[in-house]
Amino acid sequence: MRTALQQVLTFAAGSRVPEGFGYLGADGRVVPGRPVETWISARMTHVFALATLLGHPGAEELAAHGVAALRGGPLHDGEHGGWRAATDDDTKAAYVHAFAVLAGSTATTAGIDGGRALLDEAMAVWEQRFWDDDEGLAAESFDRAWTTSEDYRGANANMHGVEAALAAADALAPSDPGTAARLRTHALRATERIVHGWARERHWRLPEHFTSGWEPLPEFNRDRPADPFRPYGVTIGHQFEWARLCLHLAAALDEHAPGWLRTDADGLFLAAAERGWAADGQEGFPYTLDWDDRPVVGARMHWVVCEAVAAAAVRYAVTGDPRAATLQQRWGELGDRLFLDPAAGSWHHELTPEGAVGSGTWEGKPDAYHLVQMLVLPGRPVRGSVAAAVLAS
Repeated sequence: MRTALQQVLTFAAGSRVPEGFGYLGADGRVVPGRPVETWISARMTHVFALATLLGHPGAEELAAHGVAALRGGPLHDGEHGGWRAATDDDTKAAYVHAFAVLAGSTATTAGIDGGRALLDEAMAVWEQRFWDDDEGLAAESFDRAWTTSEDYRGANANMHGVEAALAAADALAPSDPGTAARLRTHALRATERIVHGWARERHWRLPEHFTSGWEPLPEFNRDRPADPFRPYGVTIGHQFEWARLCLHLAAALDEHAPGWLRTDADGLFLAAAERGWAADGQEGFPYTLDWDDRPVVGARMHWVVCEAVAAAAVRYAVTGDPRAATLQQRWGELGDRLFLDPAAGSWHHELTPEGAVGSGTWEGKPDAYHLVQMLVLPGRPVRGSVAAAVLAS
């Protein structure tokens, strides 16, 4: 690929602010006046911890900055525990806490100072506040004092909870194999309900939104279809992510992995590739489809291409399917050609269906999480998490 990891990391380093990492504009500068958001700070901490594992100069100091900010900065709630969604938002969200776990996990694996303490605290909050053992899934969000739970449940937060659980299990396995086994079981239970249950039952059209009793809400946000975190309909990029996570989970469970993990990964990957590609006649993947596979939001999101490439890379590594290698190369070349901003070294986050820079859902280039993971995964052995794959290589 023409996209160079070091250039992306250099661009991402500009997001450093005293409170953690800020929201980057198209020019690589932090957008002034915008609150610092925990999901960005946690994801960027994870990114720089990955870069530390790869030996990139300066990455360790940036990862340590992120860990320190998450442990003691204004995003951390020392009174009630956990993390605020942002410096101006006291919501305690599962999505945010999943990334706090991921940041702590990768920082621990990379040997970053304070990483294990961050992981221990984040895992304790996740398991005590969000994880519902009766459901085998995580609740969505609470108020600051943990007194009121949102009357909504989502697959997106649980997907990143699976990712975080796999990363935490890999980080903890050498010292605490019992906890690692429990976390992998949690990841399996959530994946079984969402993928092997709801997605399979709907012929690989994965529902994202649910009531507090986990009844699907297929019409949720029909009036706000381009929502950045809760869009209406089928989100193609998430189907690629779940397909990849199924294979990571199968690798982590090894001989204990149920056979449906690989079968379901096939179903999700092929559905996303075949139904999503050029669904509106333009090359690339629309953001969302309706339940009859018709495009809803035609904007092309950089993260969808990143997840498509990453899923194809992992699929090829696991199965040796040459078609997956072909798709990985084709989609990677598409990303280079359409999304790469050579002047900045990063990718535009959103394009119109015709290929112009768009901003209907995303402005600027907020973070490098999807892009960095896409760049580091190809050619590496499949393990339970991205960090484990990097470490193993």
